[in-house]
This record gives sequence, structure tokens and C-alpha cells, in this order.
Amino acid sequence: QVHIVESGGGLVQAGDSLRLSCAASGRTFSSYAMGWFRQAPGKEREFVAAISWSGGSTYYADSVKGRFTISRDNAKNTVYLQMNSLKPEDTAVYYCAAKTVVASTRPEIYDYWGQGTQVTVSS
Repeated sequence: QVHIVESGGGLVQAGDSLRLSCAASGRTFSSYAMGWFRQAPGKEREFVAAISWSGGSTYYADSVKGRFTISRDNAKNTVYLQMNSLKPEDTAVYYCAAKTVVASTRPEIYDYWGQGTQVTVSS
């Protein structure tokens, strides 16, 4: 069982940066691949970024590649999403999720989810 809590969301202006954190419980955190997803009003949940259990492999949606960076600190049971050059279209609730074995871009196969944190980017 993994309990996930996201933090770090807020209201920023276009071009600003934010760093989201995802704190996960459980002694086996380092065995889980982690992903960030987002959902804007009226839209489906979409993949943002994912990282392997070791941190050695990372994956990004084309829309955030070059602007967002996912990382993890297994000693702190925490995953981060550094978001730079934010755009109004990045506005969404951002969710952190965990799954065993390999990372994936598919939200439906993640096992554990946090409650989400709101990111609002004004123009």
C-alpha cells in the first residue's frame, strides 16, 4: 500500500516556475515507478511525466518536454516535478501516481493516486 500526498501547487503568471512535490509512504517506495498526470476542467486526465524506480529513466509528454523535469529522492520517499516557463495551458489539477515495475504513460494502469494539487497559470 502506498499513500501519496502532492503539494506545491498555486497561482502563478505565465513564464513563472513551480516545483511540485509528491510524498509517498511505504518502505517499498523505491520499488515503484512514479508518474505525474494532470486534468484540466472538461478534459481527460493526461500524462505529464514519469520516472523509473531508480530514477535512471524519465519520460515526458511532448507538451512539457524541455520545460518540466521529473526527479526523485528515494531516501526521502519523494518525487518532484520542476515546472519552468509555465503557460496558461498548463493550468490543471496535477496528480502523482505510483505503480510497480516499469513506468508508463497510461494512467489506467497506475495503482495508487494522490488527491491532486491545483496549478493555475495566468496570462
